[in-house]
Amino acid sequence: MTEHTRTELVARDTILKLLTDEETARICTAETAANIRDGMEYLDLEHMDQGILTAKGGTKVVMGNIVPRNSVSAGTWTKILASLSH
Repeated sequence: MTEHTRTELVARDTILKLLTDEETARICTAETAANIRDGMEYLDLEHMDQGILTAKGGTKVVMGNIVPRNSVSAGTWTKILASLSH
């Protein structure tokens, strides 16, 4: 495992630990959708270097790899943003 891969896994784990059980359940429920709505903000856990993304024109994503903003509380979203800025 490369250092870059290890760093990405630690960052992803850090984000996932910020979620409550209820938020994790909402994200799992969202995984049944094929795409996300225009304008929806999300974090792609496979491409966290891109930061917070906004869906445009029927954006296709791997739902199991994203954290949609509307699936977490405002407080958790703020913690996610703070985590990304470190």
